[in-house]
Amino acid sequence: LAAARDAILAVGWRKTTLTDIARRAGVSRMTVYRLWPDTQTLLAELMTREWVAMEERVLTTAELGDGDAPAAVARLAVATVRELRDDPLLQRVVELDPELLLPYLLERRGRSQQHTLDRLEALIGAGISEGTIRAGDPRTMARALMLAGHGFALSASTMTGRGTSTEDLDAELERIVRAALKP
Repeated sequence: LAAARDAILAVGWRKTTLTDIARRAGVSRMTVYRLWPDTQTLLAELMTREWVAMEERVLTTAELGDGDAPAAVARLAVATVRELRDDPLLQRVVELDPELLLPYLLERRGRSQQHTLDRLEALIGAGISEGTIRAGDPRTMARALMLAGHGFALSASTMTGRGTSTEDLDAELERIVRAALKP
């Protein structure tokens, strides 16, 4: 998986082959084929691993425990968006192979997205139970926040300039999430 990551960073997703990955990993092609039937499966596993690890990093460093659940979820949302925007692997995919993201934005959820949704739904559900987040369906609320996050993570650069920075947009995202969740 590390070799696949290196290959994507070097040549992009579409130009990455199992042969290249095997060479970078110092193993035979058959060894790679025994673990993954094709490049698509291997790269999908890589992306899931990368984004779940990123989410764990964000959860570890985010300040969640101040008793203000809307503020904690808002800080988590902003931290996640920043990590995604700064992630070299995602940036390389956006730069060279942006069409690969379209199924995950338009047609279906990937495993990483589902993992994030599950975590977000649990945080929102706990806040609702505690009375620190407004009443509502935590599943729908999590999904709405995820949709907003997609735009902030992938399209923020289209909204900067003329006095608006990504930091300004991140601050606005935090205000939006807080307001959406306040009881």
